Amino acid sequence: MAAMRSRTRQSRGTSDEALVRALYEEHGRALLAYATRLIGDRAAAEDVVQETLIRAWRHPDALLNGKGSVRGWLLTVARNIVTDRHRARAARPTEVAESTAAPPVERDHAEAVVDAVVVMEALERLSADHRDVLYVLYFRGQSVAEAARTLGIPPGTVKSRSHYALKALRDFCRHKPVELGEVAA
Repeated sequence: MAAMRSRTRQSRGTSDEALVRALYEEHGRALLAYATRLIGDRAAAEDVVQETLIRAWRHPDALLNGKGSVRGWLLTVARNIVTDRHRARAARPTEVAESTAAPPVERDHAEAVVDAVVVMEALERLSADHRDVLYVLYFRGQSVAEAARTLGIPPGTVKSRSHYALKALRDFCRHKPVELGEVAA
């Protein structure tokens, strides 16, 4: 059946091209104006006109059957194409621009949990003086001068304790994953 249609189309190939050319010359402007009015975008309207003419080329019998006007059929096809495109856009979820302010999605938070446990264990191993300095500086967000006033110690002592406390945390965290790996094995 498809082969028969293909042979018929090949034999009518030049007449189909002439039909589409004649349709465009006679109705192209009206189709473009109508589609532009419906969509509000000339480039999209040109696509609709092209799709309309392709459908006319695929169904020349609908144009030549003598029922109704050719322009009416073309305008109806154009309106249906616009409606189909609108429905297709409405069916798809709207695209949201990626925000740089939003943090990236983490697929698995297990590593963050393990890191938090290791840091909490490391903090427990620090002396109370070192832990207090880190708490005031990092968790409260105070400056060195503010931390010195809060803790009642000189700013140089705050700097020194924070330096040694962070060094101890780094050393502990470097060696802890090896220890965890040995326990798991």
